[in-house]
Amino acid sequence: MASFSESSFIKKLSDFNSSQQSIQTLSLWLIHHRKHAKTIVQVWGSELQKAKPQRKLLFIYLANDVVQNSKKKGPEFHEAFTAVLPEAYKHCAREVDEKSRGSMDRMLNIWTERSIFSAQFTKSLKKILADHNKVSTTKEKEPSPPVVEKPVTKEKKKKDRKRSKEVKDSSSNSKKKKVEPSEISLYDEIENELTAQEFKEPPTMDEIKTIVTELESAPSFDAAVREKIADLPQDVSDVHALSKLKDKREADQLMNKVDDAILLLNQYNKRLNKELEDRRQAAVKLRAFINYQKSLLMSDKAKIEEYREKFSKVTNVRKELQSHIQSLPDLSLLPNITKGLAPLPSAGDLFANQ
Repeated sequence: MASFSESSFIKKLSDFNSSQQSIQTLSLWLIHHRKHAKTIVQVWGSELQKAKPQRKLLFIYLANDVVQNSKKKGPEFHEAFTAVLPEAYKHCAREVDEKSRGSMDRMLNIWTERSIFSAQFTKSLKKILADHNKVSTTKEKEPSPPVVEKPVTKEKKKKDRKRSKEVKDSSSNSKKKKVEPSEISLYDEIENELTAQEFKEPPTMDEIKTIVTELESAPSFDAAVREKIADLPQDVSDVHALSKLKDKREADQLMNKVDDAILLLNQYNKRLNKELEDRRQAAVKLRAFINYQKSLLMSDKAKIEEYREKFSKVTNVRKELQSHIQSLPDLSLLPNITKGLAPLPSAGDLFANQ
């Protein structure tokens, strides 16, 4: 892997994007150079200040990936980021929008659940966000200065009528326009696919176990390949490296490096695309399995309610029977007949007089 330098790190920070692969690749490169943790975090903080508001959240995501994945290899990044995160959170809270602040707050919840930082530290970061939200809310509630109305002239009335007519015409035209479909989320795609795909037999528990086991060894968890991608020399992705070539031999060497990099990335991208489809199918099957289990649960609840009613009826019958038994006379109180009753006549006695 190319040696670390501040300029190369700044270049990588300007190029990385919001995709998980981009963040993880840069995170692996930084963890490999963890002996420069203090310098890395200082550069990270200064570039965060310079970044556009819509990119500042990416820097927080990168810090999150580095801190979580570097814990097993050493405390360097944990200590370095602990020193700068409060100021970074203050800066981001002022610059980013409400949605991004919500994402920052959810990340603090994850850090708390996984004990990435101390509870007191994450609590202080939460307070920074909460204080900023209070300030924003107060500003929104501040009353606006009173507006002094000017007397309405005839010309102004004519202009207002003309403007209202134009607004009505534009609104009616906008209704006639075809509404473009909004971007469909992965969750909505899964829901649509689940609705369209009828499962004659829902997935069994063994099938669900197999799906989960296979996903545990998915390409996105292949650390060896990700290390290879992170180890790719910088000149294979830097167009400016072409200007440094001196002769055909160096050009051929660079071409071989680029070919190897393309082959590695293409193969990995194919595996990732297949994993994406596998995860989509797994999500559909899991949803079907969950829906089937919900239907079984509802059926069991209905049966339980039915049996409760039957039990209530049987209990009432039992109480009535006990009450009836108690109202019957006590046979032990009847008089005792010592002589007994006369024996019944036999068949011979019945026909003797004939």
